[in-house]
Amino acid sequence: MDRKIDDRNILDKFAEDFCAIVGRYVEYMVVSGFAAISSGRTRGTEDIDMIIGEMSREKFAEMHNDLVENNFECMQSENPEVLFEKYLIGKDSIRYTWGGKTLPEMELHFVKDVIDKYQLKRRVKMELTKLQIYFAPIEGNIAFKEEWLKGDKDFEDARHLRIVYADIINESEIQIIKNMIRKFRL
Repeated sequence: MDRKIDDRNILDKFAEDFCAIVGRYVEYMVVSGFAAISSGRTRGTEDIDMIIGEMSREKFAEMHNDLVENNFECMQSENPEVLFEKYLIGKDSIRYTWGGKTLPEMELHFVKDVIDKYQLKRRVKMELTKLQIYFAPIEGNIAFKEEWLKGDKDFEDARHLRIVYADIINESEIQIIKNMIRKFRL
């Protein structure tokens, strides 16, 4: 089974609808491949990755219930207590889809470390995407693709971001984040 979405309109709407709800409760940033895809890179994907700031159990339950009321469904459980305790607190991710569909998916997890917190403070709306969502900084996406993930697809994503955003990329910021990855993740 080919598990990827090639229609940008579907991904964009899914991401904007999901982020609009999450943004009412907590700071978030979309990271990884969707940054490249929404910036014009042509490739399929099955999920969008999101990092959210820490939040209380009660606030998470409110957000989860709001997502469910707006036709999003969590794949692991319907119970916000289980999701919070078993997954998010344990630094695991949870996945949401549109109700009744298997794709696309939003993979959501709490900030893991100082690197995520650093990037969350620097999140941006990427004007080129024309989307009303916050992304990790371009430099963070590039650094993670080149230093942490290192797959063929990741290097191509980073190359694309370097070309598209060549006039605004701060190379020293990429190096700062790469150094943080080496210190805290490798």
